[in-house]
Order: sequence, then C-alpha cells, then structure tokens
Amino acid sequence: MRRTTLAAVALVCGITCVGGLASAGTAHAAPEPAPTTSAPAAPGAPGSPAGEAGEDQAATPAPLEEVRKKIEKLYHRASVATDAYNAAEEKAKRQSKKVDRLGRAIAAGEDRLELLRHQAGATAREQYRGGGIPEGAQFLLTDDPRLFLDHANRLQRGQHAAKGLMAQLRTTQEKLEQDRAAASAEWKKLEQHRKSRAKAKKEIKKQIKAAEELESRLAAEERERLRKLEREAQRKAQSVWLDSGILDAISGKASAAGRKALEYAADQIGKPYAWGAEGPDSYDCSGLTSQAWAAAGVAIPRTSQEQWRQLERVPIREMRPGDLIIYHDDASHVGMYVGDGTIVHAPRPGRDITLAGAGTMTILGVVRPDA
Repeated sequence: MRRTTLAAVALVCGITCVGGLASAGTAHAAPEPAPTTSAPAAPGAPGSPAGEAGEDQAATPAPLEEVRKKIEKLYHRASVATDAYNAAEEKAKRQSKKVDRLGRAIAAGEDRLELLRHQAGATAREQYRGGGIPEGAQFLLTDDPRLFLDHANRLQRGQHAAKGLMAQLRTTQEKLEQDRAAASAEWKKLEQHRKSRAKAKKEIKKQIKAAEELESRLAAEERERLRKLEREAQRKAQSVWLDSGILDAISGKASAAGRKALEYAADQIGKPYAWGAEGPDSYDCSGLTSQAWAAAGVAIPRTSQEQWRQLERVPIREMRPGDLIIYHDDASHVGMYVGDGTIVHAPRPGRDITLAGAGTMTILGVVRPDA
C-alpha cells in the first residue's frame, strides 16, 4: 500500500509530498541516499560548497570524515565497475544472439549442401550408367528425326539444370565457409566480452569488500556518526544547488510516457540496490531507470554511460519529471527526476531505492528518453 500511494503521489504536479527537499533553508536528502561525490555550485552545473564543509570538519573529528570520503570513493569505483559489467553483459548477450543466428545459418547451409551433393551425385551416376552420356541424351544417337526433335528441348533444359545445380553447389559452399569464418570471429568477440564481464565483476566485489571492511572496523556509535556525516554532506550539497535559484527556472511537465516511468520507479522505492540487477526484486541505478522506461514502452540503453551517450540531452532548466539526471564526470550514476528538486534512484550497495535531492551529487547533465 505504501508503494502504491507513493506512485500515485509521484504523478501529482511536482511531487509536492517531498517539497522539503526543494526548500533552500530546510533542504534535506531523502532517507539514506547515495553519498555525494561533490556538490553542485552554479545553476545546473557542478561545484563544491567548500566553506560550509570546512566549518563542519572543524566540529567533526577529521579521521571519521576521512573514512567517509574513503568509503565514498570505494563505492564510486564499484559504480564505475558496475557500469563496465553491465556494458559487457549487454554486449555478450548481443554477441551470443549473433553466434546463435550464425549457428542456425551454418546448420541450414550444411543441410542444403548435403542435398545438392546428393543431386549432383545422382546426375553423375546417371552419366556413368549411360557410358558418360546422360540417358536423356541417348536420342542423339538415333536415326529417328521425330525422336530427336521431341527430346532436344528436354536435353537443353537438363543441361541448364545441371549447370544451375553446380552453381548452387559452389554458392552454398562459399556461403557456408563465410558463415563459419564469421561465427569464429563472433565467438572470439563473445569470449572477450565474457572476460571483460568477469574482470568487472571481480573489481566490483573488490571495491565493495574494501568499503564494507573499512566501515566494519568502526564501533556502532562511529557508524551512526558516519551516517550522519553522509546525510549532512548531502543536505549541504542540495542546499547549495537550490540556493543557486535553479529550481525557479524548472517548470516542465511530465509526458504521458514519463508519468508511467515515474510510477514504475516509485513502486520500487524500498527495494534494495544490487549491482547488475534489473528487477523485479532489486536494481542498480541504470537497471532502475532502463526498466522504468521500458515499462512506459520506451527502450533505452542499459547503462548510465550509454544513456548519457545515446539519449538526447536537454538543459537542466528545461528538464521535466521522468528525465534522467546523469551524475559524475564519468557518467557512472543516474537518477530519475521526480520534480520539486527531487530524484528517485538506486544509490549504492547497502542502500535501498529512495527519494533524494537532485543536487546531492555532481550533475553531469540531463537526458530525455522520449524526446
């Protein structure tokens, strides 16, 4: 019931239920969103609220703040590796389909070649039985002119058929050789993609393990303080973004498809992040956005980097609910704009899909799936 209510409210103009995120004076990130890499400073552009961060560090023991930044960096590396894994996975899927198609073509070609060889063999046997002269050509030895005339056309057609048979045999053999060579090349590519996927998977696990081990060394009280530091950093980043006045310029309305995508994404709130996941029980950041738009009938790339590369870009001031905000210089994270300065996203391992301030991370740009 909670998710259904959120989905319905999310479609109301601007998602007014999370208006607190849009108020510069009282802006707070949603419960436990992703750690911020840096904070946007200018309207629609990334920056860093260095002054405020400095004041906070004066009141917070430096070592714990360093731990927070280290953990943030490790999870960012895991996010980059996740994008690499997803890209390799998509390429492997496409390559596997190509290999399958070529395999079917080779099987059909081999069947065709076998049939043609059988027909060619039958023709050769007929010539052998006739002493090297096909049975249909025996009439050439007769003195009966009527027999000659009756069978002359039949012989001509037979000759054309034999030539056609040999031509088909050669063409089929050539095509089969080409398909086999292509299948071999595609198989090598498939193996390369599988190796890339395995390498990325290893890197993901390495970075997540390092982050978890680092956090596990903290006492319970320190871990709670660490979470507070994360939320405070996000709150400050969001405040700086909103103080720029950017929200005053954003007034776009969601398209019909955008509303459907938002409804799907809102229904997933509370489900866990899992790298490489596309639902229905868990998602990574681009798994959530790609599946949300798929539910709206719009196919978009699987990874945040490809979403940034392939989808139409729009100025931040022109973005509307349903658009995708791409984060960090390497386009390693993505969230869906809900309205009122808020996004819905799958933050990182150990966190659930949630609402968060759109300015809590460094914005690279905005793309529109249904442009």
